[in-house]
Amino acid sequence: MKGLTAKEEEIMGLFWEKGPLFVKEMLAFYAEPRPHFNTLSTIVRGLEEKGYVAHKAFGNTYQYYPVVTREEFSKGTLKRVISKYFNNSYLGAVSSLVQEEDISLDELKALIKQVEERK
Repeated sequence: MKGLTAKEEEIMGLFWEKGPLFVKEMLAFYAEPRPHFNTLSTIVRGLEEKGYVAHKAFGNTYQYYPVVTREEFSKGTLKRVISKYFNNSYLGAVSSLVQEEDISLDELKALIKQVEERK
């Protein structure tokens, strides 16, 4: 599945939080100056082409809804980051977190314990 732009991620966040939405309804969740209806509509159609949302027709308008969960998106994003920046090495990613002190020794021990308990 393709990655998302910042604007696409923002819109997916609305779908994940609010559920099915018409583009016109989405405008209410933006502060002034609100994006133009056509701009939002174009982004939502792009999300549909990428496989993140689908729609139901109601007369001549569409209600869009997410077909990818936030969890599925997060997993895919993590996989892309590890592939791109750590040469597909999850160990390399964890090592980087440890070296940058973004994960403590206690957190690392807890992670190891979780992995051991799964086996």
